[in-house]
Parts: sequence; structure tokens; C-alpha cells
Amino acid sequence: MGATQAKAGKGHGDEAEAPVEAAAEQAGAREIGALTPMMRQYLEVKALNPDAILFFRLGDFYEMFFEDAVRASELLQITLTARAKNAEKVPMAGVPYHSARRYIAKLVEHGLKVAICEQVEEAGSGPGIVRREVTRVITPGMVLDEEALEPRASNFLAAVYPGAQGFGAALLEASTGEFFCLEAETTQELVEALARVEPRELLVPEGEKDSPDTAFLVSRLPRPPAVAELERAGFEPGRATIYLRNHFAVQSLEAFGLQDAPLATGAAGAALRYLKDTQKTAAAHVDRLSRHQRGVHLLMDEASRSNLEVLRTLRDGGRKGSLLGVLDRTATGLGARKLARWLAAPLCSLPEINARLDAVEELSQRSVWREEMTNLLKEVGDIERLCGRLSLGAGNARDLRALGLSLAQLPRLGAVLARCESPLLKALAGPLGSLPELTELLLGAVVDEPPTGLKEGGFIRPGFHAELDKLVELSTSGKDFLLKIETRERERTGINSLKIRYNKVFGYYLEVTKANLHLVPSDYIRKQTMVGAERFITPELKEYEEKVLTAEERRSALELELFEQLRAQVVKEAPRLRSAAEAVATADALLSFARCAAEYGYVRPVVDESEVLSITGGRHPVVERMLGAGEAFVPNDVKMDSEDAQILVITGPNMAGKSTVMRQVALTVLMAQAGSFVPASAARIGLSDRIFTRVGAADNLARGQSTFMVEMTETSHILHHATRRSLVVLDEIGRGTSTYDGLSIAWAVAEHLHDKVGARTLFATHYHELVDLPREKPRVRNMCIAVREQGGKVLFLRKLVPGGANRSYGIEVARLAGLPPEVVTRARDILQNLESGEFDDSGRPRLARRTSRAPSPGQLGLFGGVAEPGPKLEPSHQKVLEALRGVKVDETTPMEALNLLAKLQRELK
Repeated sequence: MGATQAKAGKGHGDEAEAPVEAAAEQAGAREIGALTPMMRQYLEVKALNPDAILFFRLGDFYEMFFEDAVRASELLQITLTARAKNAEKVPMAGVPYHSARRYIAKLVEHGLKVAICEQVEEAGSGPGIVRREVTRVITPGMVLDEEALEPRASNFLAAVYPGAQGFGAALLEASTGEFFCLEAETTQELVEALARVEPRELLVPEGEKDSPDTAFLVSRLPRPPAVAELERAGFEPGRATIYLRNHFAVQSLEAFGLQDAPLATGAAGAALRYLKDTQKTAAAHVDRLSRHQRGVHLLMDEASRSNLEVLRTLRDGGRKGSLLGVLDRTATGLGARKLARWLAAPLCSLPEINARLDAVEELSQRSVWREEMTNLLKEVGDIERLCGRLSLGAGNARDLRALGLSLAQLPRLGAVLARCESPLLKALAGPLGSLPELTELLLGAVVDEPPTGLKEGGFIRPGFHAELDKLVELSTSGKDFLLKIETRERERTGINSLKIRYNKVFGYYLEVTKANLHLVPSDYIRKQTMVGAERFITPELKEYEEKVLTAEERRSALELELFEQLRAQVVKEAPRLRSAAEAVATADALLSFARCAAEYGYVRPVVDESEVLSITGGRHPVVERMLGAGEAFVPNDVKMDSEDAQILVITGPNMAGKSTVMRQVALTVLMAQAGSFVPASAARIGLSDRIFTRVGAADNLARGQSTFMVEMTETSHILHHATRRSLVVLDEIGRGTSTYDGLSIAWAVAEHLHDKVGARTLFATHYHELVDLPREKPRVRNMCIAVREQGGKVLFLRKLVPGGANRSYGIEVARLAGLPPEVVTRARDILQNLESGEFDDSGRPRLARRTSRAPSPGQLGLFGGVAEPGPKLEPSHQKVLEALRGVKVDETTPMEALNLLAKLQRELK
């Protein structure tokens, strides 16, 4: 018996005592011998599912008891009651079975497992209580209900197998059957791989749940997953190999690239075993497995993906305002999930990138085709998840109908794609026309609006099955015939109160009041005498009773049988359905890129093996879409290469747009390597292997890290892992410490990137001293954001131009932010003192002096008393003083001194 399965209710052997006692002790039941048979059955099932909330079916409710009831009542906000058990009261809570889905979804959202225990036989079918079994265990990574799943997001389980040489990982999407694995040498590499799909549940070997590696994974993933354990034997590579070979019916795993990947194999075997154990099915829709190799995708660590807001925003974690939110113009959930995966893991293969770009280019130029494809895709349901639910036994007749309607659209979509010239688009047409028989079967078998449930029947189309049609006619017209008998017998006997009634003991009978017994004909057979009436039957009535009663039962049984046959046919076609779904998803994602290209004015980038990064008229894809009416985005040019302009030091005021420019460059590279057109007038993108960003200030108190520590940790990661092919975006390195410390670190980091790494780097800073870097390093260039001072105000031009800035205009930004005027005025006073080099007695910059107030007493004069404060210098006088202070007298020749004096005299005039 599996760890999550229970067959209880028919006899109890001694071997069952130990788990029942353990479960009872855990639940708080003290008197085992006093348990009712039903409560004993509950504890037997609970003993086999100790880590799950047990939904125990009792009639029309799922009931929970003991600690499960207490916990569920708090999370679900349902009433906690009690079931009497001798002197004790057992905590109890329940939910109606017909509305259980939303309650289950809420528990799973809290990271809990829910075991569904159903009645698997009819009441009264045998001695003792009804037999019950756990038919399915729902976990955060094993959600199949369409109401609980986000249609446009994946829901992955990640199985992780630690070994001496690194880690194996497998990612399995139960609702779609998507299945791939990988190996990683370090936990950081593993985090980067898992973060691309944001798994909802982490499966680890028994005993690893609280290990440091598991804690590290959970803390570093963007959405901390629930953690589950599986016996270690399930991860053992040898056992996993046999398990996978049996499932895929192959002699070897070489076709999946697993011949030299024991850790990945172990993780894959465990993930598949977990799916089958929890869902109690063969998981036939999982028909393929792939291994992700290093170097195939452009890598981004989670900090970089988060900083660039690729999939969700930093502000609220939503899609709106992210790159995905702008580029997702897909018509199906299939396409939306595909697009998100493309953006999370762009390509590093030029042929694949150019194949996508060819397809996007063709579709972007065909507005009629785009509209036709969009309308067809809107009629296509989520084939992946429909197939997944039906394969795992969680589907219903509505899923069959939706699948049939979806398949009916595929040949038309395939015809549009077949007209295309792009090889990628033409190749998608093949899988879309391969399922006509299944389409015809499903549409011919299921009614247009089937009910949600299966037991009540009514979902098979009339004319599909001759025997079923007869049973339907009999079950509906048979009751009408009974009414005719009642009317006829009233007329024949003259008993106007005669009624035909039904109960489970006697079936159908004629009821006659005692006042009319003298009118009862001789062919009536007495069955029961009541206080005020007697009950009779006739041979005719019994004959039709048998037909009517059995017809309804036989009809329901036959419809269920036909449903299973249809479901089996879907499962049989699962590989072709998966291929068709893949084609639909790819076509939809490419169409989304094409719509953005045509409607947003994007251009095709030239992507090559060079180390050039040249963007003309580049724009930020998100910012330009968020601008209000009448606002225009100011485009910028950026040109970098590894020979002449490897590092761009970008200076300029706060709020001028330094961060926007740098992010738009990184997003342009990401989009190009994902196969999308880019927001620019022209772009040449030399392939990048990784994108690194160090942007923004944040601390992580839970890890004991300050803002500066987080900044240095991320910077360290970049310096250790960046290559000559990487793109590095650094914003304000060193600002979390003192000025001199920060400046020193920023300078040293820039030098290391120039001398040792060679990565193309955008380096924004407020340390204006860094503009001297080009004097020392040949591949560093200065850029700044242009500013214009007009009428005492600062205008941010948002334009990136060559050269370095010498001011940050922070006080002006503070004024725009609404700081009180007196604070702004005081800040200007202090800045003036600092910039004028005014020092106090200790040699420190004078901050305390307030030029806007009456002057404070000066220092003591030479002959006693207080020296009068000197007059405020004119700007030209101030410049002369600054020039004099900078003169190195010992190194100045007489001619240079005369020239300097002449220059200063001109300044004073």
C-alpha cells in the first residue's frame, strides 16, 4: 500500500493497531477502545497521510477532525464544532462536497497538502461501514483544478537531489506534463535554474527538509515554495532509472540525455513517483523528458531578473508594469506560459534566435494574418491542461467538450501557418492537423452544455450510443407511464384519492385510504397495512417499476463507462495532443512578439557573435508604454564593444534617467535573445551569455545583511561569475558606506571589470571622481545625462551624451520631491560652504555656518576682540580663490605664474 493510500472499513487486523494508535495520539484521542468504527476508519486513513489535511467524505460533506479541524477552521474561517465521543468531544469542521474546491485551493495556497478520502462503494453494499480510500492528494505542486490554477502561469514541482558533486533537479508541471531536469555544481547555480520557473513546491529526500541547502534554496527563490519529503530510495539513481524506463517504455535513458547524469536522473525519478503516488494514476500525459544543458540559455540570477522587472514588478509583484506585462499579447494560456518562459530564459543559439526573428518579422508585416490567427487562437482552450486533467482522472465532460472544440480550430490555424515562408512557422502547421478522428469523436459524443458532475449523467449526446438512447427514453417516459397508470386506475376503480407512491422497501405501490377499501378490485395484491390506508401492487406496476428503476441506474453506469472510453482515447492520444499544444503555444508567443513589433514600432535587431552592443534610438519598453497622454519618451544611443568602449561611466543628476537608460539596454539585449524585435530605430546585439545587474538599495534583515552588505554580496557574485561575453549593469556601487570608502570600492570594481573580466559594463555613479577613469583605462568612456539650467531651475533632458557631469543636482530633486523650503535653503547653504572649501578650526568643511542668518561671531582678531566676518565673495572672486588654492607653487615656472595672474585678472574684471 502506498504512503498516501488507505483501504479501510472492512475488518481490522492487529497490524493496524500501531498506526491507528499513533494517529490517535497525534490527534489527541485518548481512548482508542472507545472509538466508533467510523472514527477508527478515519484514524487509519489519517495514519497513512499524517502530513496532510484529511478531507473525509461523510454524505454530502467532507469532514475534518481533531487537529485538522482546528487548523482548517482557522485558515478557512469555517465553524469549529464537536462530535461527542463518550466523555470527550472531538473537534470537527466540514465543508460541502460540491463547494470543496475553493476551500481546498485556499489550504493549498497556505502551502498545505489536502488528502481527499472518498467513499468507494455504495452504502449497504456489504457488511460494516462503507469502504473509503484516499483518491488524490493535492499539494502546492500538484494542483489540477482550473479554478485554482493561474491560467497564464505555470505551476511546477521541483525535485532536488543533493550529491557529493553537486545537485540534480527535476521540474515537473503536473497540469501540463512538462518535464525536464538538470544538474548544477553549486547551490547558486541551482537557484538560478529553479528561479526561472518559480516552483510552488520543493521535493527533497527524507531528512533534507531542514538542511542548510534546503533553507538556502527556499530563502533565495522569488516565491518561497512549500517543502515536501519523499523516501530516499525514491531518489536513488539506479531505482529511478528503472522507474523512468518503465514509464516511458524505453530500453535506455540516452535519448533523454541522462546517460551521464545520475543526480538529474534521481531527481526526475522522484518527481514522477511523487506525481503518481499523489494522483493515483499512470500519468500518461507525461510522455517526454528533456535535460537542460549549460550554455543553452542566457542566464540571469534572481537579483538581476527582479531588478529588471522581467516577470513582475518590484512594487507589488504584479505583471502590470513588468516586461512580461508589456509583451504579453497572447490569446491563450498556453501562449502566455510559453512567452514567460522565453523571457525568463532567453536563447544563446544564433540559429534559434534568428528562426524566431524570421517568424516575428513575417507576422509583423502581415496584419490580416495576425488578425486571423488571433481570432482562431481565442477559440482554442488550454489543451495542455485539459489533457493533463483527463489523463490524471480529474477531468469531466466539460473538459472533453472544451478539448473537442479546441481541436476543431487547429486545422484552420495550421492552414494559416502553412502559408507562411518562415521555416519555424511552417513547421508548426504539421502537428495541428493530426487529430481529426479524436476531434470528430469528442464533438459527436458530448452535448453542447454538459453538466459539471458525472454521476448524474446527461452529458452524452443523443444518437451517439443506441443502447443509451433506449435507457434515456425509458427512464424519462417510464415515469410518465406510471402517471398514466395512476389516472387509469382512478377511473377504473372510482377511487379519486388513489396515488402511486415509491419507497426503497416496496418500490412503487398503489395507496388506498381505508374509506375506499371496498372499491379495491380483486387483481390488487396487498403489501402493507397502515393506520389510515393500505398499500397494493399489481404485476403491471412491478414490471414497469423494474424497468424505470434499473433504467436510470443503467443509464448512469453506461454514461460513466462511455466517459471512461472517451477519456482513454484522449490519454492514448496524449503525445500528439502535447505536440499540438506546443505548436499552439509557440505560434501564440511568436504572434504576441509580432503584434508588439507592429503596434509599438519595434525593429528587428541584428544578433551576431561579435562583442558589439550598438543601439540607436533605444527606448525602455515598459516606461514608454506607461507614459501619459502628451508625454514622449526620449530615445538614446548606446554603443559599446570590447575593444574601444567596454565600460561606460554614466554620470548625471538624480531623476535624470541614468537607471532607465541602463535598464533599457539590458532589456533590449534580453528581448533580442528571446527572439523579439526591440524598441529602437536600429540595434546590433553581440551575443551575451549572462546579464548581471546591481541596482537599487535593499537590506535583508532576515539574513542579517544590511543594505551595503547586500550590495557588496551581489557585486562579489558579479565579479566572480561575469565573463567577457556578459553584460553588467552597475548602479551606484559603494553608496552604502562613507564617501571615501565607497569611491575607493567603485573605482576598484571598475578597474577589475576592465583589466580582468572584460565584460561590457554600464556603470552609473554619483562619484564624479570616476570621470577620471578614462585617463587611466583605455576602454572606459564617459557618458552623462544632459541637463539645462534655465531661470534658476533645472531641466532634465533625458539625453545620454558623451562627457562627464560634475554636479548631481540632488538639492533640486529634493525640492521637486516637496522638502520644506527652509530645508532646501539650508541644504544650499551647506553645499555652498562645502564647494567653496570653507573650513573650520579643525580643518573640516564648515557645515554650521548659515549664510541666510546674521553672521555669527568670527574668530579672535590678532589684537584682541572678535574679527568682523568678511564680506560674501562674488562668484568670480570665488573662482579666483579656488584657482589660487589649486596652484602648486613649487612646480610653477615664472612664465606659468605670469600667465596665471593674467588669467585671474581677467576673471576679476
